[in-house]
Order: sequence, then C-alpha cells, then structure tokens
Amino acid sequence: MSDSPPAPIPAPGRPLRRSLALRFSLDQDKADPAAIDASLRAGAELTGANAWILIFAIFIASIGLNVNSTAVVIGAMLVSPLMGPIMGIGYGVGIYDFALIRRSSLNLGIAGLISLATSTAYFLISPLTEAQSELLARTTPTLWDVLIALFGGFAGIVGATRREKSNVIPGVAIATALMPPLCTAGYGLAKGNLSFFVGAFYLFAVNGIFIAFATVVVISLLKLPHRKYVDQATQRRVRRSVLAVVVIAALPSLYLANRLVKNELFADRAREFARREFRLETSHMTDLQISSADRRIELTLLGDPIGPEVRAAIERRLPAAGLAGTKLVIHQAKDLVDADSIKQGIMSDLFREGLNTSSLKDEEIGRLRAEITRLAAVRAQSKQIALELQAQYPQLRDVVVGEGIEASESPEAPDRTILLVSAHSATALAAADRERIEAWLRIRARTQDARLVLIEIPKPAPPKPSAREKPAGARS
Repeated sequence: MSDSPPAPIPAPGRPLRRSLALRFSLDQDKADPAAIDASLRAGAELTGANAWILIFAIFIASIGLNVNSTAVVIGAMLVSPLMGPIMGIGYGVGIYDFALIRRSSLNLGIAGLISLATSTAYFLISPLTEAQSELLARTTPTLWDVLIALFGGFAGIVGATRREKSNVIPGVAIATALMPPLCTAGYGLAKGNLSFFVGAFYLFAVNGIFIAFATVVVISLLKLPHRKYVDQATQRRVRRSVLAVVVIAALPSLYLANRLVKNELFADRAREFARREFRLETSHMTDLQISSADRRIELTLLGDPIGPEVRAAIERRLPAAGLAGTKLVIHQAKDLVDADSIKQGIMSDLFREGLNTSSLKDEEIGRLRAEITRLAAVRAQSKQIALELQAQYPQLRDVVVGEGIEASESPEAPDRTILLVSAHSATALAAADRERIEAWLRIRARTQDARLVLIEIPKPAPPKPSAREKPAGARS
C-alpha cells in the first residue's frame, strides 16, 4: 500500500470559482503582445488604400442615407476603416504611448475631415434633399448610444486581441455606426442646418470616445507591456484626464436621454388619457396628435359635439393623470361638416362612378360587336372573291383571300390594312393579266389597297431513264 498522504479535500465552492474564472478569463486565446501591438498600430494608420476605402465608404453611406436604405448604410459601415485610429488612441492611452496617441488622433482627425468633405460634396449635388428617417436617427444621440458605443468598444478590443480573428470588428462597426453620423453632419453642412451638424457630430464623438475608453479598460486588464516607464503621477494624471473626457462626453447624452424618456412617458399618458376620457356613446375620436415639446393634446371628435361642462370636467382630470399644464385642443367634426351630407355625397360619388363604369362597358361592348360584324362581312366577301377569281382564271388554284398589315416606315405614320390575294398558278400569267386581276380586285372589294401574290408552280422535269432500260432502237 502507498504511504503517501491523502489529497486535501477542496474547500466548498472553490472548483466553481476556478471554473468561472477560467471560463471568463481574457487570457484564454489571447494573442502574443507583439502581434497585438503590430495589429493595432497598423490599423491606426490612414494612408494609401485606407484613405481611398474611406472615401468610397463615405459615398456609399451618403447614398444609403439619401435614399433611406438601411442595407446600403450597413454595407458602408462594413468597409469603413474608422475603427482603427480610435482603437489606436485607446491602445496608446492604455500603454502610455503618447506618440501613438498623437499619430492616431491625427489620423482620426484627417479621416473626419475627409468624411465631412466627401459627404458634404455629395449632398450638395444630390437632387434628393428630403431628410429621411435614416438621417434623422443620427441627429439626437442619447444615453443608449453611449452604452452601445461602450459595449461595442469592449467587444471590438477583445476581438482584436485574440489569436483567431473573427467577425467581431465588422459587427462592432455596424453596432456603433461610426460612419452614418459623419455623413449626417455633412448633410447638415450642405443644407446649412446647424442642429443636424451638431447632433450628428456629437454622436460620432460619443461613439469614438467610448470605443477608445473601452479599449483603455481592456488593455489595462490584459496588462500589456507599457511602451516606456511612466511614474505614478503621470499615470494618475492620464487616468483623471480620461475619466474627465468620458464624463464630459456623457453628460449631454444623459440630458437628452432624460428628455427622451420624459417625452415618451408624457406621450404614453396622453394616449391613455385620450382613449379613456373620449370613449363616448354619441361621438368617436378619429384623430389624435400629441406634442411632448409644448405639452399639447389635439384630437378630433366625429358625431354629436360635447358640451362645455363635459369638456371642463375632462380638463379638470388632467392633473390626476400626470398631465398637469397640458393644453387640450378638441375639434368638433359636426361643427364643420354634416354627417348626413357626407353620407349623401359619398353615395352620389359612388352612383356617378357606377354610371361612368357602366357607360364605359357599354361602349366597349358596342365596339366589340361592330368589329365582329365587320370581320364576318370581310370573311364572306373574301370567300366570294376567291370563287369568282377561280371562275375567271381556271389555272389558279389554292386561292386565299384575307387582310394583311403593311408596316409603315415612319413610327409616327399608321400601318395600312390591305386586301391580300394569294394563289398558285400552273402556268405563268402575263403582266397584263396581273394588272387586270388587281384592277378587278380593287373594284370588287371597293378599296385601293389590294395586292395579288402569285406563286407559279414549275413544270416537273422529265424522268431520267434508268440504267436497266435500253433506248429505243438499241440492239439486244
């Protein structure tokens, strides 16, 4: 038997903590620090092909925003190289490489100027001037845009530090939407709309700042080697500067998010109040418009108008519904139009439309009947002409008489309908006979557009004697 001491019993919960630590460890599948450094530094550059790709991506995104195509905007975000300089700034802050921070910031600034110039030039020459929903969505950033940029930045830098590259970076580019805000800012410049420009550029700035901040956090957690030694005072100064930039960037979005939430809450309360209070027996609410900015509820009632007492009672219940200070505007539809006259007008319109439709059908039926009668007459006349022509010229066979269409050489001129006679002839007809037949056809059919097409049947060649047959008078 072995004399080794028994293995210690693990403390309760320790294997679970170790399993969770291994499962969520960022060191799993982490790339070599030198490879991470080279990749992030290369991505921060904006020269050569990257600059051209950025210009093309800006054009694609501007067109997508202009025609309100989400798919086109997503395609532009996939090819955009804007993520590289932003991650380069965050990586430089994380390893205290101030030269990399300056170079990445310069490249990001150049990329922003190129993007603004390209999108502004496009929207200046574009014939489509209406701001579509894809454009409007990039003009009022809120706290949710901050959170999207933050978590997108976390995902992006974690994916960039792995040995096996995945589709994380394209996904982050789509989620954080760096390119559409720059294009929207260009639209604001092209149209002279300062609010569009400020709102869209602020959204781009928020996305960039929080992606860079997420990069700083992950680089610090991974404990990547610093570019050079910095003292504790410098590290604290850098951290305070980063925190100050993050807080300053987030404050306007917090205000906008608070305003958005308040507006949505007001709209929900207003809709619920209108549906509850104007559920009347003698009138019906046909239209409801809510303005959160000036706290206004505007609606239209169809039916019997409500009296001043009922209206005053409804207005007194506004504060209890959380709508204190709200202005209630009610349009009484019966004061404007009479429901009976509306009904009579609708019935009159339907009756007139039915008469017009019936008249058009009668005209079409009459036209078709006339065409059928004409075709029957043409058929009877064609048969009679064929019989008479064969009686005058027995050598003609397979006589066919019908109408043909002669196409006009000019597109503006109409085509001609001609009487066409086709026949087979066992013998050749003289030119005078041809002219006589065509003259007779014009008189007989009472039209100047008549034509004879004569197909002459060639005489069969005499059969050649076979090799076994002997010529007459030949000796046997």
